[in-house]
Amino acid sequence: MISRLIVKNAVDDFLASLEVDVAIAGSGPSGLVAAKYIAENNASVALFERKLSVGGGMWGGGMMFPKIVVQEDAISILEEFRIDYTEEEGMFVANSIESVAKLTAKAIDSGAKIFNCISVEDVIIRESGISGFVVNWSSVELAGLHVDPLAVRSRFCVDATGHPAEVCHIVQRKVGKLQTTSGEIEGEGSMWAEKSESLVVDNTREIYPNLYVTGMAANAVFGSPRMGPIFGGMLLSGKKVAELIIDRL
Repeated sequence: MISRLIVKNAVDDFLASLEVDVAIAGSGPSGLVAAKYIAENNASVALFERKLSVGGGMWGGGMMFPKIVVQEDAISILEEFRIDYTEEEGMFVANSIESVAKLTAKAIDSGAKIFNCISVEDVIIRESGISGFVVNWSSVELAGLHVDPLAVRSRFCVDATGHPAEVCHIVQRKVGKLQTTSGEIEGEGSMWAEKSESLVVDNTREIYPNLYVTGMAANAVFGSPRMGPIFGGMLLSGKKVAELIIDRL
């Protein structure tokens, strides 16, 4: 009975997410924030995470000290997600583990479905642009097995895969040109937290018809610096991509 209940309910969730309004690749902070805001606007959201755990690099804080720094612009997001923080030297400090837990809980409470251990290995491309993800178990990818994937259709897709910008790399290989200066992924620059924090929000946008990029993937695509353990820009980027998509929904 236990096995039947697990399989039945898991399959039911997956079946209900084969056609959604928004599909998000990557469950780091920007992906979780985006999922929450989009889903609470009566949109169906499926978030695919290739690893066992969600949260991306936020778990580890800075060099495994479980603390993150958030600038004042993003405090409203911490408060909305009920993440505790302290103010020191004009900056705001939060616990990285608490932050991931509460971002995840709010995304789930909003109605977003999170699927871990599933990788996005390709995209669906139609005349109108990107129309969904092609997914497979991450274990299949790691084992190098030849197992055909399945397709998830969506009206909009989001690359929230962090530094690798995996979905954008796939699209570049398939179509050859993105909406960057060169038409290609520019590559991530060296760490420059102060500059990167604003650029990650500026770079959050549609990168190919119906495909948006958010978080560190946005900076990697547009050639901006990485930011280190300051996460306000990541949170604001997730909120911005949600707003851009909600306007079109």
